[in-house]
Amino acid sequence: MKLTSLLAGCVVLGLQAFCMGAQAQGVLAPTPPMGWNSWNHFAEKVTDKDVRAAADAMVASGMRDAGYVYVNIDDGWQGKRDAAGNIQANERFPDMKALADYVHGKGLKLGIYTSPGAHTCAGFEGSLGHEKQDAAMYAKWGVDYLKYDLCSYTENLKQRAGNDHAKSQAVMEEVYRTMHDALASTGRPIVLSLCQYGWEAVWRWGAETGGSLWRTTGDIEDNYASMERIGFSQAGLAKFAGPGRWNDPDMLEVGNGGMNSEEYRSHMTLWAMLAAPLLAGNDLSKMTDDTKSILMNREVIAVDQDAAGHQGDRVYTEGPLEVWSKPLADGSVAVAIFSRWRMPLDFDVPMTKLGFGENEAVKARDLWAHQDLPEIRGAFHTKLKPHSVVLLRLSR
Repeated sequence: MKLTSLLAGCVVLGLQAFCMGAQAQGVLAPTPPMGWNSWNHFAEKVTDKDVRAAADAMVASGMRDAGYVYVNIDDGWQGKRDAAGNIQANERFPDMKALADYVHGKGLKLGIYTSPGAHTCAGFEGSLGHEKQDAAMYAKWGVDYLKYDLCSYTENLKQRAGNDHAKSQAVMEEVYRTMHDALASTGRPIVLSLCQYGWEAVWRWGAETGGSLWRTTGDIEDNYASMERIGFSQAGLAKFAGPGRWNDPDMLEVGNGGMNSEEYRSHMTLWAMLAAPLLAGNDLSKMTDDTKSILMNREVIAVDQDAAGHQGDRVYTEGPLEVWSKPLADGSVAVAIFSRWRMPLDFDVPMTKLGFGENEAVKARDLWAHQDLPEIRGAFHTKLKPHSVVLLRLSR
C-alpha cells in the first residue's frame, strides 16, 4: 500500500499523523503520544498561566513541529462540584473552555487528569460515581486526552478484591472500561491513558478496557538510577505494544537537572526504542540548547514514531553493557548500545547478534551525531562514556 493511501484522511503535523480514519476505527493513538505534562515541574500548583506558557513555548521552541502536540494538565486543576454534580475547575483555571481553545489555536491538543477514586493523589476531586458527567464536561471543554490515575481508588480496590489478584484485575478492568465507555459516549475522540503503575500485568489487558496507553511502572524520578531501573525493566513487553496500544514507562525527565547530558540522551534513546509516549516534564520556557537538542532530535523521534509501531527489545548484555534493537518500517533496524557503568568502556557488537551475516556489508547512521558511518563488516566497535549510549540505524 502506498504512503499516500495510508495517510488518506490524516493531518500531518511535525512527525505525527492524526488520522480520522484510524480514529473512526477506534485507533486514537496510531503512534505513541508526544507532548508535555505539567506534573514533573509544577506538581499540584499548576495554573492556567503555566499551561498557556507551555503551549507558547512548544510552538516557539519548535517542539510542536517536531511532533509534540499534547499539552497535558496533571493533578491540581479540580475545584468542587456544582449542585448538579458537575465538576468545576478551581480558581487557578478560570475558564477551561477558553484554555482549550487557546491550546487548539496553537495547533496543539489539551489533556487533563482525574482518578476513579473519590479524590486524586493530591487530594482534589476525583470521578467516583461521576464518570459520565465528567466525560461529558471534558468533551464540552474540548479535552483530547485523559490521564486516569488509580491513586485513591486503591482503598476501594482493597475492599472489593482483598489480596485476590484475579479479582483485583477484574475490578481495575471494570473501572477503566467504565471511563472509556463514558468518554466514547461523548462522541469526541479522547485518548485514555491508564495510570495504575503496572499492577496485575496491565500490558496484558489494558487495550481491552479501551486504553490507548498504560503505565507499566511506578513514578519516575529525575536521576539515573530511577530512569535505568524503569526503562530497562521494560524488556520482554514488546509483544504487547503496537498502534493504538502502548506501554508507558512514565514521563521524560529531560531538562529537569538531575542527570547529565549523556544520561538524558540515554533516557531519550531508551524511550524511543521502547516506542514509549514522549511526554516532556520540564519547564519549557527555560530550556537550554542541550535540552532542546535532546528533546527535538528528529532522527531519534522518528525511531519512536516509526509507522510499523514495533517496540524494541533487549538483544543481549555483557555486564553493564546492553544492546537493544527495534525493527523499522522501511526494513532497517534501530540499534542502541547502552553503558550502565560509571567508567568509560570499549565494546564490540557482532553484527550476527543483530541479524546480519558475519561478513555482510551493513550501512550505518549515528542518530545522535547525525552522520553516516563507514560500512560495517563483522562487528561494530564503539567507545562509551559513563552512562552513555550510541544509537544507530542499520540497513543492508
